[in-house]
Amino acid sequence: MGSLQILLAPSLSISFSSSNSKPRYSPLESLETCSSMAQLKQNHAHLTKLGLSSDNDAMGRLIKFCALSNDGDLGYALHLFDTLPHPDAFIYNTLIRGYLLRRQAADCIVLYLRMLQDSVLPNKFTFPCLIRACSVDGAVEKGAQIHAHVFKFGFANDGFCLNNLIHMYVDFKALENARKVFNKMPRRDVVSWTTLISGYAQLGLVDAAFEVFERMPERNPVSWNAMIAAYVQSNRFHEAFALFNRMRAENLALDKFVAASMLSACTGLGALEQGEWIHKYIRKKGIELDPKLATTIIDMYCKCGCLEKAYETFKGLTYKSISSWNCMIGGFAMHGKGEAAISIFKDMEKQGIVPDNITFVNILSACSHSGLVEEGRYYFQYMTRVHGIEPMMEHYGCMVDLLGRAGLLDEAKKLIDQMPMTPDVGVLGALFGSCRIHGNFELGEQVGKRVIELEPNNSGRYVLLANLYVKAGRYEDMANVRRMMNERGVKKVPGFSVIELEGEVNEFIAGGRDHPESKEIYAKLDEMLDRIRAIGYVPCGAEGVVEELDEEEEKENPLNYHSEKLAIAFGLLKTKAGDTFRITKNLRVCRDCHHASKLISKVFDREIVVRDRNRFHHFKDGECSCKDYW
Repeated sequence: MGSLQILLAPSLSISFSSSNSKPRYSPLESLETCSSMAQLKQNHAHLTKLGLSSDNDAMGRLIKFCALSNDGDLGYALHLFDTLPHPDAFIYNTLIRGYLLRRQAADCIVLYLRMLQDSVLPNKFTFPCLIRACSVDGAVEKGAQIHAHVFKFGFANDGFCLNNLIHMYVDFKALENARKVFNKMPRRDVVSWTTLISGYAQLGLVDAAFEVFERMPERNPVSWNAMIAAYVQSNRFHEAFALFNRMRAENLALDKFVAASMLSACTGLGALEQGEWIHKYIRKKGIELDPKLATTIIDMYCKCGCLEKAYETFKGLTYKSISSWNCMIGGFAMHGKGEAAISIFKDMEKQGIVPDNITFVNILSACSHSGLVEEGRYYFQYMTRVHGIEPMMEHYGCMVDLLGRAGLLDEAKKLIDQMPMTPDVGVLGALFGSCRIHGNFELGEQVGKRVIELEPNNSGRYVLLANLYVKAGRYEDMANVRRMMNERGVKKVPGFSVIELEGEVNEFIAGGRDHPESKEIYAKLDEMLDRIRAIGYVPCGAEGVVEELDEEEEKENPLNYHSEKLAIAFGLLKTKAGDTFRITKNLRVCRDCHHASKLISKVFDREIVVRDRNRFHHFKDGECSCKDYW
C-alpha cells in the first residue's frame, strides 16, 4: 500500500506507512540521540540535502550539541552560526552558554553585542549567562551595564535574572549593590536569601548573615548549610553546633553538604562523639560518600585524636582520591608517626597514584615531627628527581623545621640562603624556634627581629624573642621587647582548651571559674597536683630566678591554672582508670603542662590525647608520643 505524509512544519515531517503504524524518524529527531561529532556531521549533511542549511530550528539543534555537549565542538558551532543569514535568540543564547561553559567570559559579551547589532532581541534566557560571565571575568563595569540592560529590555521582575545579579555583586564584594537588588525584588525565593547570606559570610560579616537567615520565610538544606558554613569558616564552632541542633529539632534531613560543614565544626572543637554520630548518620542514610566528604571524615578523625578510626575509614573507601591519601599521610604526620606516613606514601605509589606538592608537604612534615632527618633529606630530593615537583615555600619550611629541631642550625640556615625565593615568616619562624630550643642566641636574635618585622601583630614572635633574652640573661633587652609589644598594642592570644565528654563540649580558659562544676574541678586540680608532686613534679617556671614570659597563657594566671590543666582535671572527674579522653588547645602546649601531663597519665592511669596548635601529644604511662621532640 502507499504511504501518507503529514507535513507538520517546513522543517519537520513524520512519515507513516499504511501497512505499518511505526513512524520513521526524521533527521531532526535523530539529533536527539546524537552522541558524537561524526554522527552530527552526517546529520548536518543530510539536513543540507533537504534544504535546511539556513533553517534556525534545524541548525539550532546542531549548534546546541556542538556548543553544550561534552562531545561537542564549539568551533564547529561557530562555523554553523556564520552560515546562518538570520540567527535567532535561541542560537545566540546557546553560543553564549557555550562560551561560558569554557569560561571564555569576554567572548560572551562580544557575542551579545553582535546580537544587538543584528537587531535580535535578548530574552530572559540571555541575561543569566551574561551576568555569570561578568562574575567569572571580574568585569565590574560590564556587569553594571548588563544590569542596566536587564531593566531596559523589561526583565526587572524576572527572579532568575535578579538572583544572578545578586550573585554577581556578591562575587564583586559589592554587598551594598547586592542588597539593593534584593530589596527591590517583587518576590524573593530561597535562592535570593541564601545568596545574600553567603555574600555576608564571605566578607566575614557573620552576624549580618545570621540576621538575613532569621528573616527567611522558608529555608531549605542549602540555606541551613550556608549559615552553618559561615560559622564554621569563622571558627565560631559553638554557634555552628547550636544552629545544627536547631536544624535537627525541626526534623530536617542532613545532606552531604551540611554533613561536611558539621564535620569541619567537629574538627575545630575536637568533638569526636558528635563527629562519630554524623559519620554513622551518613552510613545509615546512604548519603553519597564523594571524595570531598570522605576526606572530611578522615580529617575529622585525625584531628579529633582518633587515628585508628581515620585509618579504618580510609581503608574502607572503594575509591581513594589524591586528597584522601594526602589527608591520611598528614594525619600520621601530625600524630608523630613518621614511619607510618612514609609507609602509606609507598602504598600510594604502588597503586599508581601520582603524588602532588601537598603529598610532599605532609611527608616532610611527618619527618619533621618524628625527627627523621635522613628520610627528610631523601624525600626533599626525591620529589624533584622522580616527580618533577620543584620545592615550594611550604617544603622549605618543613625542611628548615626538621633540620633546626635536630640541632642542625647551620644546615638549616644554608638551605634558607639557597632558596630561589625570599623566605617567608613561616620559614624564618621555624629557624627562630629552633634557635631558642638549642640556645643559639646570636642567630636567634637576628632571625627573631626579622620575623617581628614581617609579622608585627603576632604576639608569639615577641614572646619567643623575649624568652631568648631571658635564657641569655639579657633582662633589659627582654624588657624592651615587652615595652615594644605595649607600644604597638600587641595583645597575647588567650589560651583555651576544649574537652568533649558524654557528647558535650566543655571549654576552659586559664584561671576560669565559669563552668557549673568549677568547685569540683578545682578540688580535683589540687588533688592532681599534690599527687604528681609526690613523685617529683616541680613546675618548670620555678626552675629559674627570672620566670620566662608564657607564650601560651596570660601571665596573670599561675602555671597551675593553665587551661589544659583545668580540662585534664575535668577529664579525670568524668572518667575512670584505663579510659582515654581528648583535649584540643588553640595554642602550643607549654613546657610545664607537657611535663605535668606525662606524670598525670601515669599516676591516674589515663591516656590523655592533646592536640595543640602544631601537633598531637599522646600521654600514657608517663611518656608522650612526641618523645619530647616538639
